[in-house]
Amino acid sequence: MTEQPELESLPNGPGAAAILAAGIGSLALGILAFAGDAVHFLGRLLSFWPPSGALSGVTTLAIVVWLAAWYLLGRRWAAREVAIGWINLASFAMLVVALLLTFPPFMDRLQGK
Repeated sequence: MTEQPELESLPNGPGAAAILAAGIGSLALGILAFAGDAVHFLGRLLSFWPPSGALSGVTTLAIVVWLAAWYLLGRRWAAREVAIGWINLASFAMLVVALLLTFPPFMDRLQGK
């Protein structure tokens, strides 16, 4: 009878970093979209490309936040085991808030329109 080689366990930190970074990036998108619509000065400031308006700056900055979060968390959690359940829950909560902040009826209600 031959012995089975022992499988090495990979840490879940890098995967958890990607999941949490996606939640953080989504939340940044929602907050920036809401702020760009609610504050006209900020909307003009976020207009990187005039034909698309504030959306160009909102998406650009959200991508920068997502990549920075992924890089920083990935480096910090490269060889760690983290509580993936809490990471998934937090990321899902951030995604729900981001979706609400980009949903026009909800966004208008928050702005008092």
